[in-house]
Amino acid sequence: MSRDAPPAHALARVVRDGGVRDEVAVEEPLEIRVDGEPLAVTMRTPGHDEELALGFLHGEGLLPTAPPRAVGPTDDFAANVVEVAGPLLRDPGTRRFYTTSSCGVCGKGALEEVAVHAPSATAGPRVARALLARLPDALRAAQPTFARTGGLHATGLFAADGTLLLAREDVGRHNAMDKVVGRALLDGLLPLHERVLCVSGRLSFELVQKAAVAGAPILVGVGAPSSLAIELAADRGTTLCGFARGASVNVYTGLERVAD
Repeated sequence: MSRDAPPAHALARVVRDGGVRDEVAVEEPLEIRVDGEPLAVTMRTPGHDEELALGFLHGEGLLPTAPPRAVGPTDDFAANVVEVAGPLLRDPGTRRFYTTSSCGVCGKGALEEVAVHAPSATAGPRVARALLARLPDALRAAQPTFARTGGLHATGLFAADGTLLLAREDVGRHNAMDKVVGRALLDGLLPLHERVLCVSGRLSFELVQKAAVAGAPILVGVGAPSSLAIELAADRGTTLCGFARGASVNVYTGLERVAD
């Protein structure tokens, strides 16, 4: 499975508004199947679809942290289908998922389906506040399609010293997170106990949950957290940082991992 970026035409397309040329982010559906059975449909930006499928299933508590036996695209629907080999950790029963690019918990019919259990965060690294504040700038430098379209979110996986290890873009913020987690799963890097995750936008409940399931003790965002994101981060012992811009960052939970 290649780490290479997908073709540029898969990420952005040229449109014209009168005589003005513009590039827009691509959004298409992806169906995720497990052992041939459809389980989920998500609206995403094409590329790194295998990572997206694995990260999504892991974030739902359906896959272990060990690399999967097999995953790959199919020929159906112009390759907008990805197949994962089971078995899953648990039987999802009649549950089927449909997620939009803006909502990663859409399509869940009951409150108990929203909560995915994750262990409390480990001690993890202690990171300087100034370094956490600079992470979005490092992530932005790894967002080539955002620079062209202005229409994609991103997630970056960082070492505790601020080194960017991996970045993914997608029209859905939760998809970008799933792609990073899926890549880490394939590389045998989960759980992310000594790593830091950084996202390009606001911090929602679903992003905190995905980070917690992946074992990341620190999550940083450019934007604001929601009240439920803060509550979940506090409950799981996650360090949650928002409004990371330039030289400043707000730390909402887990201050013990932040060095001034």
